[in-house]
Amino acid sequence: MSSLVVLAFDDMDGAESMRERMYDFQRRELITLEDAAVVVRKPNGHTKVKQAHSLVGSGALGGAFWGTLIGLLFMAPWLGLVTGAAAGALAGKLGDIGIDDSFIEQVSETVQPGESALFLLSRDAQLERIREELSDVEFEIIETNLSPDDETQLRETFAAEEVAG
Repeated sequence: MSSLVVLAFDDMDGAESMRERMYDFQRRELITLEDAAVVVRKPNGHTKVKQAHSLVGSGALGGAFWGTLIGLLFMAPWLGLVTGAAAGALAGKLGDIGIDDSFIEQVSETVQPGESALFLLSRDAQLERIREELSDVEFEIIETNLSPDDETQLRETFAAEEVAG
């Protein structure tokens, strides 16, 4: 089973630093990263997304997924009433693939302007060992699990390529 995990930081650099640590955890087989993206919310509220290009082609979801999710989380509130219906449709689509409204709401409320977040699609995480090693870093974890069917629907919806092998 995969998990969609957000690690939220109260500064603009925390997510980028944590991404490097996650790569190290993956090398040490403490977690399997299927995709990752760093999101930085600038003080003016605009977002900057950096997808983990080293994972693209390794079962990564791709920019369409991250763009849709990040747009729904951080940009929709500023687009006005017209976007309300579109945001509702996107939220419904994400709900159809196992990403629930409470996860979406919690992430959008947690990551404020001037902060950053690391979005991960992962599996097989040895959470106790990882948390032990991250005891020196302050961050908030927001997580939702995806069933195998949800994950398949997610990949089909966003036309991600499966891992060749």
